[in-house]
Amino acid sequence: MLRHLWRRRLFSCPTKYYVIILVFSLVTFSVLRIHQKPEFVSIRHLELVGENPSSDINCTKVVQGNADEIQKAKLEMLTVTFRKRPRWTAHDYINMTSHCASFIRTRKYIVEPLSKEEAGFPIAYSIVAHHKIEMLDRLLRAIYMPQNFYCIHVDKKSEASFLAAVKGIASCFSNVFVASQLESVVYASWSRVQADLNCMKDLYGMSAAWKYLINLCGMDFPIKTNLEIVRKLKSFLGENNLETEKMPPNKEERWRRRYTVANGKLTNTGAAKTHPPLKTPLFSGSAYFVVSREYVRYVLENEDIQKFMEWAQDTYSPDEYLWATIQRIPEAPGSLPLSHKYDLSDMRSVARFVKWQYYEGDTSKGAPYPPCTGVHVRSVCVFGAGDLNWMLHKHHFFANKFDVDVDHFAIQCLDEHLRHKALEALGH
Repeated sequence: MLRHLWRRRLFSCPTKYYVIILVFSLVTFSVLRIHQKPEFVSIRHLELVGENPSSDINCTKVVQGNADEIQKAKLEMLTVTFRKRPRWTAHDYINMTSHCASFIRTRKYIVEPLSKEEAGFPIAYSIVAHHKIEMLDRLLRAIYMPQNFYCIHVDKKSEASFLAAVKGIASCFSNVFVASQLESVVYASWSRVQADLNCMKDLYGMSAAWKYLINLCGMDFPIKTNLEIVRKLKSFLGENNLETEKMPPNKEERWRRRYTVANGKLTNTGAAKTHPPLKTPLFSGSAYFVVSREYVRYVLENEDIQKFMEWAQDTYSPDEYLWATIQRIPEAPGSLPLSHKYDLSDMRSVARFVKWQYYEGDTSKGAPYPPCTGVHVRSVCVFGAGDLNWMLHKHHFFANKFDVDVDHFAIQCLDEHLRHKALEALGH
């Protein structure tokens, strides 16, 4: 309309009025551009509602804890139609990712930062996975932001099609890559630590922009949005956050004896080990952490830490004491002082929420956790849809374990909830 006005009045107005109209027009257009949201925000095509058109499960009700809707979801998963639904295979992902633009669009990945705050605080992720490509895709999509960095370590023992599918997904993004060195991961052995170290090295060398590193496995899923994670990380002011507790006596055998990998399993040789080459005592913890970039630099470059890691390579489950111990070394950036009054348990740290079977029960009678609504695998709850409402009130960034083969709607509804929450925040 303003352009038509210019055409009609351009030669009839005195010069000063022409200048006023031109300035007014430029200011108006500038204001409109400032307040106009990017296309991917204004068009709500990134909402995940309706991804499963054959189902009429109301995920909003599921997340709210509606017992009838949760029961309805359970019954639907028992139907023949649901059990025989088409499932994406690794070969499907290889085909889909041969056309990256189509893959990104149809899978609804977010390709622009959702806020300046998030854009200014990149996060690095290390993901260890070996199977279930759809689960990995869902995890990556749930945490993907274009300003972040993602290293995926694929177990050498994985099927070739799985590795090819992961490489296909990574090829569609400039900030997602497969680790440059892959390990054959053996349960409770050093190889699990080495997988994370390989991604640490790659991520550290790839960019100096990211602020924190979070490590994950393929069975994890976020329970916080990227913005919520960013704001919590900023509040740490460079400090790390991971489980680190006094070493219980029953775990000392893990590092007092030498272990070796034989026939794909870790075996106790019975040979005694020397004490660790540290002044700091060993602490117990978790394989999962939230650590600053400076902590990563310290781990990769400090000579004493290199000696400690070399010593730890023939112990049992070194991932469950290595990071926790380094976190108590006074010189480690962002560490927790030895004089700290309280240990940091898995419930108090933010990295990962795990529901252990032996802590489940009637919460009104003092049990820490309500009963698992999914199934138990090695005493760990593989979450069901009925766990979501309670879980979303926890302060953790991620929860473990999820499995599309155990409860599809636990993941589908959590995924929908987090995406809606992230997009809804744009309006505030």
